[in-house]
Amino acid sequence: MEESIKTLAEFGEFFKDSMKLKEVDLRSYSPLALAYIGDGIYELIIRTKVMNHGSTQVNNMHRKSAKLVNAGTQAEIMRGLLTAEELTPDEIAVYKRGRNAKSATTAKHATVADYRTATGFEALCGYLYLSGELKRLIEVVSKGLIRIGELE
Repeated sequence: MEESIKTLAEFGEFFKDSMKLKEVDLRSYSPLALAYIGDGIYELIIRTKVMNHGSTQVNNMHRKSAKLVNAGTQAEIMRGLLTAEELTPDEIAVYKRGRNAKSATTAKHATVADYRTATGFEALCGYLYLSGELKRLIEVVSKGLIRIGELE
């Protein structure tokens, strides 16, 4: 019988090996590329959290997830993390690169400031994920959700 994966580090190694991922210098990715993967991983974290509340109609789960994944909420999380000084200097630098990146798309249901702040937050999530800092990623998202009252 195959041994189960017990830690986030083991999961990261298993994932890299199974998917035959090559080593890439994270500095070679644009901040918008980091935001691209960060958007997906943040949504996965939120969907997992929403599903953990128990089985309910998918429409209800989608509504709750959409509330937490939109630019306004992501910006609120990021501002809370910055105010509480929860981030390292390197994490703040990644956030700022993402926030200041010039995107070809514009916000549909958010202010430009919220959209840019959310892009910075997503870049941070992408950076932590790709660097294998899964424990820190979950910690940052959890602290952010606590700050906005979405996690007890």
